[in-house]
Amino acid sequence: MTDDNDRGRHDGDHEQDGGHEHVPSRQRRRFPGISSRAYEHPADRSALVALRKLSGFDTVFKALSGLLPERSLRLLFLSDSVRVSDAQFAHLNTMLRDACYILDLEKVPPMYVNMDPNPNAMCIGLDEPIIVVTTGLVELLDEEEMRAVVGHEVGHALSGHSVYRTILLFLTNLALKVAWIPLGNLAIMAIVTALREWFRKSELSADRAGLLVGQDLKASMRGLMKIAGGNHLHEMNVDAFLEQAEEYEAGGDLRDSVLKIMNVLPRTHPFTTVRAAELKKWAETRDYQRIMDGHYPRRDEDRDTSVSDSFRQSASSYADDMRTSKDPLMKLVNDIAGGAGDLGGKLRGKFTGQNGRQGGDQGSGPTEEK
Repeated sequence: MTDDNDRGRHDGDHEQDGGHEHVPSRQRRRFPGISSRAYEHPADRSALVALRKLSGFDTVFKALSGLLPERSLRLLFLSDSVRVSDAQFAHLNTMLRDACYILDLEKVPPMYVNMDPNPNAMCIGLDEPIIVVTTGLVELLDEEEMRAVVGHEVGHALSGHSVYRTILLFLTNLALKVAWIPLGNLAIMAIVTALREWFRKSELSADRAGLLVGQDLKASMRGLMKIAGGNHLHEMNVDAFLEQAEEYEAGGDLRDSVLKIMNVLPRTHPFTTVRAAELKKWAETRDYQRIMDGHYPRRDEDRDTSVSDSFRQSASSYADDMRTSKDPLMKLVNDIAGGAGDLGGKLRGKFTGQNGRQGGDQGSGPTEEK
């Protein structure tokens, strides 16, 4: 492995393992010893803390850790999917080793290609992560777009997300099987809902990891656009796609805000336009530039990290999101938190469209504009 002074210079100074060069296929910066804290979204960390505090989660986690058939899962992929190697899907194998080299993940996780026309990828496993990509995704994306996806999954592995993802998959299937047991299903779905909330936030973190690996924002954007609209890039436009995200966030009234919440609850991933907008916003921050300049948290410092500092960062992130959000519900909550008015009156006015009229004076003529 190269040291900090060698970052970004891979052509003549690299490591070999079994005769295979572990260097990116084109010149990109490398981040020796990088901690997942460097790219994790604050909401990811706070959602995971909230999940762990959920009543019954520790009990379920400990029980499932010993019961989940991980060996069976590995044998299933080994027997019914194609394992990526120098001999099979060699270009994906190169991308995988590139991603692990750039993020300095010491052990390259096994990767499988599974026959499925739906474009998808996942990182699962309790003891060790396994990366799985579908044929639909491999056929949809070009090399640089796929590189960002592989980096995304390696980011999940580095952050330790695979454990919770595996439990989510198991509990989702279990909830379907015990749906006829009201109380049993209710308890499971409470944990599933919390897991989904965390996983949606973890996707934002992994998108950032994918950008650190690919180091090509346009490719990351193209990949998200293709996942949303298929292989029709000539019919799509990045700026217009990002405008959709802005319209989604700001459009409508309080009823639309509630519908947005209801729409996202069953999902494990944030909406694609939202992911694109979040990634572009992060790529324009000083935090991203500092990482690219070689200034980032290191893994060997993780043990000294203050939990309270992480909470403060998460709280600050949520406060900023609330303050800058254009969503009608978030703006209303922000106004009320700032003492801008009566909750009942504001909700009534927002839902009935009578913002300019007092509820008890509807027949007394127009009110004074402010």
